Amino acid sequence: MSQRQRQRRYLYYLYLAVFAAGVTTLAVELSASRLLGSVFGTSNLVWANIIGLILLYLTAGYFIGGRWADRSPRHVTLYRIIVWAAFLSGLAPLVAQPVLSAAAGAVSALDAGAAVGSFGAVLVLFAAPVTLLGCVSPFAIRLAMPEVAQAGSTAGRLYAISTLGSLVGTFAPVLVLIPGVGTARTFLFFASVLMFVGLGGLALHDRRAALQLLWMPVVLALLALLVLGHPLKPAPPGAALLYEADTAYNYVQVVEVTQPGRADDGTRWLLLNEGQGIHSEWHPDRLLSGGTWDFFLAAPYFNAAPFDPDRVRTGGLALVGLAAGTVARQYTAVYGDIPIDGIEIDPGVVEAGRRFFEMTQPNLNVIVEDGRFALAHSRRTYAVVGIDAYRVPYVPWQLTTREFFIEVRDHLTPDGVVVINVGRTHTDRRLVEALTATLLAVFPSVHTMDVPFSFNTILVGTVRPTEARNLAANAAALGEFDPALYTALAQAVSALAPTVASDIVFTDDYAPVERIVDSLIIDFYLSGDADLLQ
Repeated sequence: MSQRQRQRRYLYYLYLAVFAAGVTTLAVELSASRLLGSVFGTSNLVWANIIGLILLYLTAGYFIGGRWADRSPRHVTLYRIIVWAAFLSGLAPLVAQPVLSAAAGAVSALDAGAAVGSFGAVLVLFAAPVTLLGCVSPFAIRLAMPEVAQAGSTAGRLYAISTLGSLVGTFAPVLVLIPGVGTARTFLFFASVLMFVGLGGLALHDRRAALQLLWMPVVLALLALLVLGHPLKPAPPGAALLYEADTAYNYVQVVEVTQPGRADDGTRWLLLNEGQGIHSEWHPDRLLSGGTWDFFLAAPYFNAAPFDPDRVRTGGLALVGLAAGTVARQYTAVYGDIPIDGIEIDPGVVEAGRRFFEMTQPNLNVIVEDGRFALAHSRRTYAVVGIDAYRVPYVPWQLTTREFFIEVRDHLTPDGVVVINVGRTHTDRRLVEALTATLLAVFPSVHTMDVPFSFNTILVGTVRPTEARNLAANAAALGEFDPALYTALAQAVSALAPTVASDIVFTDDYAPVERIVDSLIIDFYLSGDADLLQ
Protein backbone atom coordinates (compact mmCIF):
# COMPACT_ATOMS: atom_id res chain seq x y z
CA MET A 1 0.00 0.00 0.00
CA SER A 2 1.44 3.37 -1.04
CA GLN A 3 1.81 6.26 1.35
CA ARG A 4 -0.97 8.14 -0.45
CA GLN A 5 -3.34 5.19 -0.19
CA ARG A 6 -2.51 4.84 3.48
CA GLN A 7 -3.24 8.50 4.12
CA ARG A 8 -6.54 8.26 2.29
CA ARG A 9 -7.45 5.21 4.36
CA TYR A 10 -6.63 7.09 7.55
CA LEU A 11 -8.74 10.05 6.39
CA TYR A 12 -11.81 7.94 5.61
CA TYR A 13 -11.54 6.22 8.96
CA LEU A 14 -11.28 9.63 10.60
CA TYR A 15 -14.56 10.55 8.93
CA LEU A 16 -16.12 7.39 10.35
CA ALA A 17 -14.85 8.27 13.83
CA VAL A 18 -16.28 11.80 13.62
CA PHE A 19 -19.63 10.40 12.45
CA ALA A 20 -19.72 7.88 15.32
CA ALA A 21 -18.84 10.60 17.85
CA GLY A 22 -21.65 12.77 16.49
CA VAL A 23 -24.12 9.89 16.80
CA THR A 24 -23.06 9.16 20.36
CA THR A 25 -23.15 12.80 21.50
CA LEU A 26 -26.84 13.26 20.70
CA ALA A 27 -27.70 9.73 21.75
CA VAL A 28 -26.14 10.39 25.17
CA GLU A 29 -28.07 13.65 25.54
CA LEU A 30 -31.45 12.12 24.66
CA SER A 31 -30.80 8.96 26.66
CA ALA A 32 -29.74 11.08 29.64
CA SER A 33 -33.11 12.81 29.53
CA ARG A 34 -34.85 9.43 29.64
CA LEU A 35 -32.57 8.15 32.40
CA LEU A 36 -33.40 11.16 34.55
CA GLY A 37 -37.00 11.37 33.36
CA SER A 38 -37.87 8.00 34.86
CA VAL A 39 -37.29 9.50 38.32
CA PHE A 40 -37.49 13.29 38.00
CA GLY A 41 -39.91 13.55 35.08
CA THR A 42 -39.45 15.39 31.79
CA SER A 43 -40.63 18.88 32.63
CA ASN A 44 -39.11 21.95 31.03
CA LEU A 45 -36.97 22.47 34.14
CA VAL A 46 -35.44 19.02 33.77
CA TRP A 47 -34.85 19.47 30.05
CA ALA A 48 -33.31 22.91 30.57
CA ASN A 49 -30.81 21.51 33.08
CA ILE A 50 -29.86 18.58 30.86
CA ILE A 51 -29.45 20.62 27.68
CA GLY A 52 -27.67 23.48 29.47
CA LEU A 53 -25.10 21.26 31.14
CA ILE A 54 -24.53 19.14 28.01
CA LEU A 55 -23.82 22.35 26.08
CA LEU A 56 -21.47 23.47 28.85
CA TYR A 57 -19.59 20.15 28.68
CA LEU A 58 -19.39 20.36 24.87
CA THR A 59 -18.10 23.92 25.10
CA ALA A 60 -15.33 22.77 27.40
CA GLY A 61 -14.60 19.87 25.04
CA TYR A 62 -14.29 22.10 21.97
CA PHE A 63 -11.85 24.36 23.81
CA ILE A 64 -9.80 21.54 25.32
CA GLY A 65 -9.84 19.48 22.12
CA GLY A 66 -8.43 22.32 20.03
CA ARG A 67 -5.55 22.97 22.42
CA TRP A 68 -4.91 19.24 22.89
CA ALA A 69 -4.73 18.72 19.12
CA ASP A 70 -2.14 21.49 18.73
CA ARG A 71 0.03 19.96 21.44
CA SER A 72 -0.30 16.32 20.35
CA PRO A 73 -1.49 16.15 16.73
CA ARG A 74 -1.43 12.34 16.56
CA HIS A 75 -4.12 9.89 15.48
CA VAL A 76 -3.31 7.65 18.44
CA THR A 77 -4.17 10.46 20.86
CA LEU A 78 -7.51 11.12 19.16
CA TYR A 79 -8.54 7.47 19.18
CA ARG A 80 -7.59 7.12 22.82
CA ILE A 81 -9.91 10.06 23.55
CA ILE A 82 -12.68 8.33 21.59
CA VAL A 83 -12.23 5.01 23.41
CA TRP A 84 -12.28 6.71 26.81
CA ALA A 85 -15.34 8.73 25.80
CA ALA A 86 -17.08 5.50 24.80
CA PHE A 87 -16.11 3.74 28.02
CA LEU A 88 -17.31 6.58 30.24
CA SER A 89 -20.53 6.93 28.22
CA GLY A 90 -21.31 3.28 28.85
CA LEU A 91 -20.25 3.52 32.48
CA ALA A 92 -22.46 6.53 33.30
CA PRO A 93 -25.88 4.77 33.32
CA LEU A 94 -24.47 1.79 35.21
CA VAL A 95 -22.99 3.96 37.94
CA ALA A 96 -26.13 6.09 37.94
CA GLN A 97 -28.42 3.16 38.75
CA PRO A 98 -27.86 3.12 42.54
CA VAL A 99 -27.98 6.93 42.63
CA LEU A 100 -31.28 6.94 40.74
CA SER A 101 -32.70 4.22 42.97
CA ALA A 102 -31.98 6.39 46.00
CA ALA A 103 -33.39 9.41 44.17
CA ALA A 104 -36.60 7.51 43.42
CA GLY A 105 -37.08 7.02 47.15
CA ALA A 106 -36.40 10.70 47.77
CA VAL A 107 -38.93 11.77 45.15
CA SER A 108 -41.55 9.41 46.57
CA ALA A 109 -40.89 10.80 50.06
CA LEU A 110 -40.88 14.38 48.69
CA ASP A 111 -37.39 14.93 50.08
CA ALA A 112 -36.48 17.86 47.84
CA GLY A 113 -32.90 18.18 49.10
CA ALA A 114 -32.00 14.56 48.41
CA ALA A 115 -33.79 14.61 45.07
CA VAL A 116 -31.97 17.74 43.86
CA GLY A 117 -28.66 16.34 45.09
CA SER A 118 -29.21 13.09 43.22
CA PHE A 119 -30.22 14.99 40.09
CA GLY A 120 -26.99 16.97 40.20
CA ALA A 121 -24.90 13.88 40.92
CA VAL A 122 -26.26 12.05 37.89
CA LEU A 123 -25.68 15.03 35.60
CA VAL A 124 -22.09 15.28 36.81
CA LEU A 125 -21.56 11.71 35.62
CA PHE A 126 -21.91 12.95 32.04
CA ALA A 127 -19.30 15.68 32.40
CA ALA A 128 -16.29 13.55 31.43
CA PRO A 129 -17.74 11.56 28.49
CA VAL A 130 -19.49 14.54 26.88
CA THR A 131 -16.43 16.76 27.32
CA LEU A 132 -14.29 14.10 25.62
CA LEU A 133 -16.83 13.78 22.82
CA GLY A 134 -16.60 17.54 22.36
CA CYS A 135 -12.85 17.17 21.85
CA VAL A 136 -13.29 14.97 18.78
CA SER A 137 -14.31 17.47 16.09
CA PRO A 138 -11.60 20.13 16.66
CA PHE A 139 -9.01 17.36 17.05
CA ALA A 140 -10.12 15.70 13.81
CA ILE A 141 -9.99 19.02 11.94
CA ARG A 142 -6.38 19.45 13.05
CA LEU A 143 -5.44 15.97 11.81
CA ALA A 144 -7.37 16.19 8.53
CA MET A 145 -6.15 19.63 7.48
CA PRO A 146 -3.45 19.28 4.80
CA GLU A 147 -2.75 23.00 4.63
CA VAL A 148 -4.16 26.28 5.85
CA ALA A 149 -5.61 27.11 2.44
CA GLN A 150 -8.07 24.23 2.82
CA ALA A 151 -9.04 24.97 6.43
CA GLY A 152 -12.57 26.10 5.59
CA SER A 153 -13.52 23.14 3.41
CA THR A 154 -11.93 20.65 5.83
CA ALA A 155 -13.72 22.09 8.87
CA GLY A 156 -17.01 22.31 6.98
CA ARG A 157 -16.78 18.71 5.80
CA LEU A 158 -16.03 17.34 9.25
CA TYR A 159 -18.72 19.38 10.98
CA ALA A 160 -21.20 18.23 8.32
CA ILE A 161 -20.26 14.59 9.00
CA SER A 162 -20.53 15.14 12.75
CA THR A 163 -23.92 16.83 12.40
CA LEU A 164 -25.17 14.01 10.15
CA GLY A 165 -24.15 11.61 12.90
CA SER A 166 -26.01 13.76 15.42
CA LEU A 167 -29.11 13.46 13.26
CA VAL A 168 -28.91 9.67 13.48
CA GLY A 169 -28.23 9.98 17.22
CA THR A 170 -31.38 12.07 17.60
CA PHE A 171 -33.87 9.65 16.06
CA ALA A 172 -32.38 6.18 16.65
CA PRO A 173 -32.59 6.19 20.47
CA VAL A 174 -36.09 7.66 20.71
CA LEU A 175 -37.77 5.80 17.87
CA VAL A 176 -35.97 2.45 17.93
CA LEU A 177 -33.64 1.59 20.78
CA ILE A 178 -35.18 3.03 23.97
CA PRO A 179 -38.63 1.51 23.28
CA GLY A 180 -36.96 -1.73 22.19
CA VAL A 181 -34.23 -2.39 24.75
CA GLY A 182 -34.51 0.34 27.41
CA THR A 183 -32.46 3.38 28.35
CA ALA A 184 -29.38 1.81 29.94
CA ARG A 185 -28.92 -0.70 27.10
CA THR A 186 -29.29 2.15 24.61
CA PHE A 187 -26.34 3.86 26.29
CA LEU A 188 -24.36 0.63 26.12
CA PHE A 189 -25.20 0.10 22.45
CA PHE A 190 -23.92 3.49 21.33
CA ALA A 191 -20.94 3.28 23.68
CA SER A 192 -20.05 -0.12 22.23
CA VAL A 193 -20.26 1.13 18.64
CA LEU A 194 -18.09 4.14 19.44
CA MET A 195 -15.62 1.97 21.36
CA PHE A 196 -15.36 -0.43 18.43
CA VAL A 197 -14.61 2.50 16.11
CA GLY A 198 -12.06 3.94 18.55
CA LEU A 199 -10.26 0.64 19.07
CA GLY A 200 -10.24 0.10 15.32
CA GLY A 201 -8.62 3.47 14.81
CA LEU A 202 -6.03 2.72 17.47
CA ALA A 203 -5.27 -0.62 15.82
CA LEU A 204 -4.63 1.16 12.52
CA HIS A 205 -1.92 3.28 14.09
CA ASP A 206 -0.71 1.39 17.18
CA ARG A 207 -1.92 -2.17 17.80
CA ARG A 208 -0.28 -2.33 21.21
CA ALA A 209 -2.22 0.74 22.35
CA ALA A 210 -5.45 -0.91 21.20
CA LEU A 211 -4.66 -4.14 23.06
CA GLN A 212 -3.94 -2.18 26.23
CA LEU A 213 -7.51 -0.86 26.27
CA LEU A 214 -9.35 -4.12 25.58
CA TRP A 215 -10.18 -4.37 29.28
CA MET A 216 -12.79 -1.62 28.83
CA PRO A 217 -15.51 -3.62 27.00
CA VAL A 218 -14.95 -6.49 29.45
CA VAL A 219 -15.55 -4.19 32.44
CA LEU A 220 -18.69 -2.70 30.86
CA ALA A 221 -20.08 -6.16 30.09
CA LEU A 222 -19.49 -7.40 33.66
CA LEU A 223 -21.02 -4.27 35.20
CA ALA A 224 -24.02 -4.54 32.91
CA LEU A 225 -24.61 -8.12 34.05
CA LEU A 226 -24.45 -7.02 37.68
CA VAL A 227 -26.54 -3.86 37.45
CA LEU A 228 -29.14 -4.39 34.74
CA GLY A 229 -32.11 -6.66 35.00
CA HIS A 230 -33.51 -5.07 38.16
CA PRO A 231 -36.40 -2.58 38.25
CA LEU A 232 -35.14 0.98 38.19
CA LYS A 233 -37.83 2.05 40.63
CA PRO A 234 -39.58 -0.13 43.18
CA ALA A 235 -43.34 -0.13 43.51
CA PRO A 236 -44.83 2.22 46.13
CA PRO A 237 -45.09 0.81 49.66
CA GLY A 238 -47.86 -1.75 49.89
CA ALA A 239 -47.89 -2.45 46.15
CA ALA A 240 -46.29 -4.96 43.79
CA LEU A 241 -44.69 -4.12 40.47
CA LEU A 242 -46.46 -5.93 37.64
CA TYR A 243 -44.87 -4.25 34.63
CA GLU A 244 -42.36 -1.61 33.60
CA ALA A 245 -41.25 -0.37 30.21
CA ASP A 246 -39.43 2.47 28.50
CA THR A 247 -41.64 3.73 25.70
CA ALA A 248 -41.04 6.39 23.09
CA TYR A 249 -42.63 8.93 25.45
CA ASN A 250 -42.63 7.68 29.05
CA TYR A 251 -41.23 5.37 31.67
CA VAL A 252 -44.29 3.22 32.40
CA GLN A 253 -45.06 1.22 35.53
CA VAL A 254 -48.10 -0.85 36.43
CA VAL A 255 -48.42 -1.66 40.13
CA GLU A 256 -51.02 -3.52 42.16
CA VAL A 257 -51.97 -2.73 45.74
CA THR A 258 -51.32 -5.70 48.03
CA GLN A 259 -53.01 -4.80 51.30
CA PRO A 260 -55.36 -7.63 52.39
CA GLY A 261 -58.34 -6.29 54.28
CA ARG A 262 -58.12 -2.82 52.75
CA ALA A 263 -60.77 -1.56 50.33
CA ASP A 264 -58.16 -0.86 47.64
CA ASP A 265 -56.53 -4.30 47.82
CA GLY A 266 -56.09 -5.56 44.27
CA THR A 267 -56.33 -2.09 42.72
CA ARG A 268 -54.00 -1.49 39.80
CA TRP A 269 -52.43 1.88 39.07
CA LEU A 270 -50.72 3.24 35.99
CA LEU A 271 -47.68 5.33 36.95
CA LEU A 272 -45.59 7.38 34.51
CA ASN A 273 -42.08 8.77 34.82
CA GLU A 274 -41.42 9.95 38.39
CA GLY A 275 -44.61 8.21 39.56
CA GLN A 276 -46.11 11.05 41.60
CA GLY A 277 -49.43 10.88 39.79
CA ILE A 278 -51.80 7.97 39.13
CA HIS A 279 -52.84 8.11 35.49
CA SER A 280 -55.33 5.23 35.47
CA GLU A 281 -56.93 2.96 38.04
CA TRP A 282 -58.60 -0.43 37.79
CA HIS A 283 -60.17 -2.89 40.21
CA PRO A 284 -61.92 -6.09 39.09
CA ASP A 285 -64.92 -5.58 41.40
CA ARG A 286 -65.22 -1.80 41.56
CA LEU A 287 -66.12 0.68 38.85
CA LEU A 288 -65.82 4.05 40.60
CA SER A 289 -62.59 5.20 42.18
CA GLY A 290 -63.97 7.99 44.36
CA GLY A 291 -61.48 10.24 42.58
CA THR A 292 -60.94 12.39 39.52
CA TRP A 293 -62.21 10.04 36.79
CA ASP A 294 -65.69 9.70 38.34
CA PHE A 295 -66.38 13.40 37.72
CA PHE A 296 -66.18 12.87 33.95
CA LEU A 297 -69.45 10.92 34.24
CA ALA A 298 -71.23 13.96 35.66
CA ALA A 299 -70.20 16.44 32.94
CA PRO A 300 -73.20 16.19 30.57
CA TYR A 301 -75.66 16.73 33.42
CA PHE A 302 -74.89 20.43 33.65
CA ASN A 303 -77.39 20.73 30.79
CA ALA A 304 -80.94 21.80 31.68
CA ALA A 305 -83.03 19.18 33.49
CA PRO A 306 -84.33 16.70 32.70
CA PHE A 307 -81.33 15.63 30.62
CA ASP A 308 -81.89 12.32 28.85
CA PRO A 309 -78.90 9.92 29.25
CA ASP A 310 -79.67 8.55 25.79
CA ARG A 311 -78.19 11.77 24.38
CA VAL A 312 -74.81 10.66 25.71
CA ARG A 313 -75.35 7.10 24.49
CA THR A 314 -76.07 8.22 20.94
CA GLY A 315 -73.69 11.19 20.87
CA GLY A 316 -70.65 9.30 22.07
CA LEU A 317 -67.47 10.27 23.83
CA ALA A 318 -64.00 11.44 22.79
CA LEU A 319 -61.15 11.18 25.29
CA VAL A 320 -57.95 13.13 24.76
CA GLY A 321 -55.53 11.44 27.15
CA LEU A 322 -57.00 7.93 27.19
CA ALA A 323 -54.15 6.50 29.33
CA ALA A 324 -55.19 2.96 30.40
CA GLY A 325 -58.89 3.58 29.88
CA THR A 326 -60.43 4.30 33.30
CA VAL A 327 -62.96 6.84 31.97
CA ALA A 328 -63.71 4.69 28.91
CA ARG A 329 -64.44 1.73 31.18
CA GLN A 330 -66.80 3.81 33.34
CA TYR A 331 -68.74 5.23 30.39
CA THR A 332 -69.06 1.76 28.85
CA ALA A 333 -70.32 0.28 32.14
CA VAL A 334 -72.89 3.07 32.61
CA TYR A 335 -74.09 3.59 29.04
CA GLY A 336 -73.43 0.25 27.40
CA ASP A 337 -72.21 0.07 23.81
CA ILE A 338 -71.51 3.82 23.55
CA PRO A 339 -69.12 4.85 20.73
CA ILE A 340 -65.85 6.06 22.24
CA ASP A 341 -62.80 7.48 20.48
CA GLY A 342 -59.85 7.24 22.88
CA ILE A 343 -56.84 9.31 21.84
CA GLU A 344 -53.47 8.47 23.43
CA ILE A 345 -50.11 9.60 22.10
CA ASP A 346 -48.08 6.79 23.71
CA PRO A 347 -48.54 3.31 22.20
CA GLY A 348 -46.71 1.83 25.19
CA VAL A 349 -49.40 3.16 27.52
CA VAL A 350 -52.08 1.66 25.27
CA GLU A 351 -50.33 -1.73 25.46
CA ALA A 352 -50.22 -1.53 29.26
CA GLY A 353 -53.93 -0.64 29.31
CA ARG A 354 -54.87 -3.62 27.21
CA ARG A 355 -52.71 -6.05 29.17
CA PHE A 356 -53.42 -4.96 32.73
CA PHE A 357 -56.53 -2.73 32.79
CA GLU A 358 -58.98 -4.70 30.62
CA MET A 359 -59.00 -1.91 28.06
CA THR A 360 -60.53 -4.20 25.45
CA GLN A 361 -64.05 -2.82 25.11
CA PRO A 362 -65.33 -3.44 21.55
CA ASN A 363 -66.92 0.02 21.49
CA LEU A 364 -63.58 1.73 22.22
CA ASN A 365 -61.73 2.97 19.15
CA VAL A 366 -58.13 3.65 20.20
CA ILE A 367 -56.32 6.34 18.22
CA VAL A 368 -52.56 6.56 18.82
CA GLU A 369 -51.86 10.16 17.94
CA ASP A 370 -51.37 13.64 19.34
CA GLY A 371 -54.68 14.74 20.84
CA ARG A 372 -55.11 17.99 18.95
CA PHE A 373 -54.15 16.50 15.59
CA ALA A 374 -56.45 13.50 16.03
CA LEU A 375 -59.44 15.59 17.12
CA ALA A 376 -58.94 18.09 14.31
CA HIS A 377 -59.02 15.25 11.76
CA SER A 378 -62.04 13.51 13.27
CA ARG A 379 -65.23 13.74 11.22
CA ARG A 380 -67.45 12.92 14.20
CA THR A 381 -69.28 15.02 16.73
CA TYR A 382 -69.60 13.94 20.36
CA ALA A 383 -71.85 14.49 23.35
CA VAL A 384 -68.77 14.70 25.56
CA VAL A 385 -65.14 15.54 24.87
CA GLY A 386 -62.97 14.70 27.88
CA ILE A 387 -59.42 15.99 28.23
CA ASP A 388 -57.28 14.24 30.80
CA ALA A 389 -53.88 15.23 29.45
CA TYR A 390 -52.86 17.95 31.92
CA ARG A 391 -50.71 16.33 34.57
CA VAL A 392 -48.51 18.91 36.29
CA PRO A 393 -45.75 19.45 35.27
CA TYR A 394 -46.69 17.85 31.94
CA VAL A 395 -49.23 20.23 30.47
CA PRO A 396 -49.11 20.23 26.64
CA TRP A 397 -49.69 23.87 25.79
CA GLN A 398 -51.27 23.08 22.41
CA LEU A 399 -54.19 21.47 24.28
CA THR A 400 -54.88 24.59 26.38
CA THR A 401 -55.50 27.34 23.85
CA ARG A 402 -58.60 29.16 22.66
CA GLU A 403 -58.04 27.83 19.15
CA PHE A 404 -57.94 24.26 20.45
CA PHE A 405 -61.17 24.70 22.37
CA ILE A 406 -62.80 26.12 19.25
CA GLU A 407 -61.89 22.84 17.55
CA VAL A 408 -63.38 20.98 20.52
CA ARG A 409 -66.61 23.00 20.30
CA ASP A 410 -66.86 22.26 16.59
CA HIS A 411 -66.80 18.54 17.43
CA LEU A 412 -69.60 18.73 20.02
CA THR A 413 -73.32 18.12 19.57
CA PRO A 414 -75.72 21.08 20.19
CA ASP A 415 -75.93 20.16 23.89
CA GLY A 416 -72.39 18.78 24.14
CA VAL A 417 -69.88 19.48 26.89
CA VAL A 418 -66.11 19.53 27.29
CA VAL A 419 -64.66 18.34 30.60
CA ILE A 420 -61.03 18.84 31.60
CA ASN A 421 -58.92 17.82 34.57
CA VAL A 422 -56.59 20.59 35.80
CA GLY A 423 -53.90 20.53 38.48
CA ARG A 424 -53.54 23.09 41.28
CA THR A 425 -52.45 23.38 44.90
CA HIS A 426 -54.46 24.39 47.95
CA THR A 427 -53.32 27.98 47.56
CA ASP A 428 -52.44 28.37 43.88
CA ARG A 429 -55.25 28.19 41.33
CA ARG A 430 -53.58 30.19 38.56
CA LEU A 431 -53.66 27.36 36.02
CA VAL A 432 -57.30 26.58 36.82
CA GLU A 433 -58.31 30.24 36.52
CA ALA A 434 -56.39 30.76 33.26
CA LEU A 435 -58.02 27.71 31.70
CA THR A 436 -61.40 28.91 32.99
CA ALA A 437 -60.87 32.23 31.21
CA THR A 438 -59.80 30.40 28.05
CA LEU A 439 -62.87 28.15 28.11
CA LEU A 440 -65.15 31.17 28.68
CA ALA A 441 -63.69 32.73 25.52
CA VAL A 442 -65.30 29.83 23.61
CA PHE A 443 -68.18 28.44 25.72
CA PRO A 444 -71.03 30.45 27.27
CA SER A 445 -70.88 28.63 30.62
CA VAL A 446 -68.09 27.01 32.61
CA HIS A 447 -68.54 25.08 35.88
CA THR A 448 -65.99 24.12 38.52
CA MET A 449 -65.64 21.07 40.77
CA ASP A 450 -62.78 20.56 43.23
CA VAL A 451 -62.00 16.86 43.63
CA PRO A 452 -61.86 16.13 47.39
CA PHE A 453 -58.55 15.13 48.97
CA SER A 454 -56.61 15.93 45.80
CA PHE A 455 -54.89 18.69 43.86
CA ASN A 456 -57.32 18.37 40.94
CA THR A 457 -60.10 20.60 39.67
CA ILE A 458 -62.61 19.55 37.03
CA LEU A 459 -63.83 22.25 34.61
CA VAL A 460 -66.88 21.71 32.40
CA GLY A 461 -67.68 23.96 29.45
CA THR A 462 -71.13 23.69 27.85
CA VAL A 463 -72.18 24.56 24.31
CA ARG A 464 -75.49 25.97 25.60
CA PRO A 465 -75.82 28.45 28.48
CA THR A 466 -76.24 26.40 31.65
CA GLU A 467 -76.36 26.75 35.42
CA ALA A 468 -74.58 24.80 38.13
CA ARG A 469 -77.90 23.97 39.84
CA ASN A 470 -78.83 21.85 36.81
CA LEU A 471 -76.52 19.16 38.18
CA ALA A 472 -78.62 18.56 41.30
CA ALA A 473 -81.86 18.86 39.31
CA ASN A 474 -80.72 16.19 36.90
CA ALA A 475 -79.66 13.94 39.75
CA ALA A 476 -83.16 14.21 41.19
CA ALA A 477 -84.86 13.63 37.83
CA LEU A 478 -82.67 10.79 36.63
CA GLY A 479 -85.11 8.01 37.47
CA GLU A 480 -84.00 4.40 37.25
CA PHE A 481 -80.49 4.22 35.88
CA ASP A 482 -77.08 2.82 36.71
CA PRO A 483 -76.23 3.30 40.45
CA ALA A 484 -72.69 4.35 39.58
CA LEU A 485 -74.07 7.42 37.80
CA TYR A 486 -76.09 8.42 40.89
CA THR A 487 -72.94 8.16 42.99
CA ALA A 488 -70.90 10.20 40.50
CA LEU A 489 -73.57 12.92 40.37
CA ALA A 490 -73.78 13.10 44.17
CA GLN A 491 -69.99 13.46 44.37
CA ALA A 492 -70.08 16.17 41.72
CA VAL A 493 -72.82 18.18 43.44
CA SER A 494 -70.93 18.18 46.74
CA ALA A 495 -67.72 19.21 44.98
CA LEU A 496 -69.08 22.29 43.20
CA ALA A 497 -66.89 25.36 43.67
CA PRO A 498 -67.05 28.99 42.54
CA THR A 499 -66.01 29.54 38.94
CA VAL A 500 -63.25 32.16 38.87
CA ALA A 501 -61.48 33.32 35.73
CA SER A 502 -58.21 35.18 35.46
CA ASP A 503 -57.48 37.78 32.81
CA ILE A 504 -55.16 35.38 30.96
CA VAL A 505 -56.53 33.66 27.86
CA PHE A 506 -54.21 31.08 26.32
CA THR A 507 -53.87 31.34 22.54
CA ASP A 508 -51.74 29.60 19.94
CA ASP A 509 -49.68 32.77 19.80
CA TYR A 510 -49.36 33.28 23.56
CA ALA A 511 -49.72 30.42 26.03
CA PRO A 512 -47.46 30.90 29.08
CA VAL A 513 -48.44 27.49 30.46
CA GLU A 514 -44.91 26.43 31.32
CA ARG A 515 -44.25 29.65 33.24
CA ILE A 516 -47.37 29.18 35.35
CA VAL A 517 -46.72 25.49 35.96
CA ASP A 518 -43.05 25.95 36.86
CA SER A 519 -43.92 28.76 39.27
CA LEU A 520 -46.71 26.65 40.77
CA ILE A 521 -44.31 23.76 41.46
CA ILE A 522 -41.60 25.95 42.97
CA ASP A 523 -44.06 27.78 45.21
CA PHE A 524 -45.59 24.45 46.24
CA TYR A 525 -42.28 23.16 47.59
CA LEU A 526 -41.13 26.44 49.08
CA SER A 527 -44.42 26.93 50.93
CA GLY A 528 -44.17 23.55 52.63
CA ASP A 529 -47.41 22.28 51.06
CA ALA A 530 -45.51 19.21 49.88
CA ASP A 531 -45.67 17.96 53.48
CA LEU A 532 -49.43 17.53 53.00
CA LEU A 533 -48.79 14.67 50.60
CA GLN A 534 -46.86 12.57 53.08
